[in-house]
Amino acid sequence: MRLWSIHPKYLDSKGLVALWREALLAKRVLQGKTKGYKRHPQLERFDEKSINCYLASIREEACRRGYCFDKRKIGKVSKARINVSKGQINFEFKHLKSKMKKRALQKYKELLEVKLVVSNPIFSVKKGPVEKWEKTKK
Repeated sequence: MRLWSIHPKYLDSKGLVALWREALLAKRVLQGKTKGYKRHPQLERFDEKSINCYLASIREEACRRGYCFDKRKIGKVSKARINVSKGQINFEFKHLKSKMKKRALQKYKELLEVKLVVSNPIFSVKKGPVEKWEKTKK
């Protein structure tokens, strides 16, 4: 499960659809409606309020691209803010570029042109290293 902290505009279409599915799964986990993923480190920073806000931001990007993600699956959306470190944003963007280099060369080339990486709108970026919950290769 990857719940990206970076803005969904950086994802290719395959990545955006996968993010939508994974965020919906995360919502089900947070609601106690599934047996798996209960201790997944990506979920440490979310609660039901924030996951709805996160889903809404993904749907907004999907709509901008002309996709139709079902708004009814989101639930009630209220403002939510989650802190994330600059180190995490940088780690994720580097990770995404690596994925795009293999999967979507045109998107990879677009990402090489990005000078300032922005986060998903629900995150407040703070100074700091990669988050403790992130699984990095040692």
